Amino acid sequence: MKAIILAAGYATRLYPLTQNQPKPLLEVQGKPIVTHLLDKIKDMTLIDHIYIVTNDKFHQHFETWKNTFKYDTPITIVNDKTTSNEDRLGSLGDVNFVLEQENIDEDIMVVAGDNLFQFSLADLEQFYQEKKKSVVALYDVKDQELAKLYGIVAVDENNKMIEFEEKPPQPKSTLASTGIYLYTKEATKELKEFVNQFPNTDKAGNFLEHLHKKEDVFCFTTDKQWIDIGNKEQLELAQQNFKP
Repeated sequence: MKAIILAAGYATRLYPLTQNQPKPLLEVQGKPIVTHLLDKIKDMTLIDHIYIVTNDKFHQHFETWKNTFKYDTPITIVNDKTTSNEDRLGSLGDVNFVLEQENIDEDIMVVAGDNLFQFSLADLEQFYQEKKKSVVALYDVKDQELAKLYGIVAVDENNKMIEFEEKPPQPKSTLASTGIYLYTKEATKELKEFVNQFPNTDKAGNFLEHLHKKEDVFCFTTDKQWIDIGNKEQLELAQQNFKP
């Protein structure tokens, strides 16, 4: 299995902090966000290569970071060649870019590069191996108003996804997608076809909405801390309260 960390955004809501620094390299609790993610991925047994996809503006920042960072699993920094928020590929476009450029034809894990979470990816991996189907990690925000800000999932009694809606005005649950996905090889092929058919689709959740209608997608739900660093307030929350 290959891991793809999405780090090609321009984080305009965090300006000026991210004007000359990519969001995943901002420090939380003494180390970059991306390092926290790699500390989690280290617990998995299936991952044999990690791709961090970024843009032309911040490519060298990640190369410089990588040169000072020691890690057992090979890491490749992928430049998607975009230069601004206006020409960005979006999360799905970046996943597809890595799949095609690196000739990946197997199971993948996709992780948003601005995620911080406490739960174990080893537990998520075990759940994936048991189900033998694509899996998304969910976090219960336990608040209907908060749920309106996220991709919200409804599940059945077998933890199977039965509905997905991006930022719903009337949420049917409070289970939010964390931006962590494990896709089977077959689902990965479907993702490539989806992006080629809908090239302007940005959100990773749009593919989930499509996929669960074609095949079973299972949900791993956690109540352990998860922070989506989308703005300055969430970054400050993480810097003050995140417990790795």
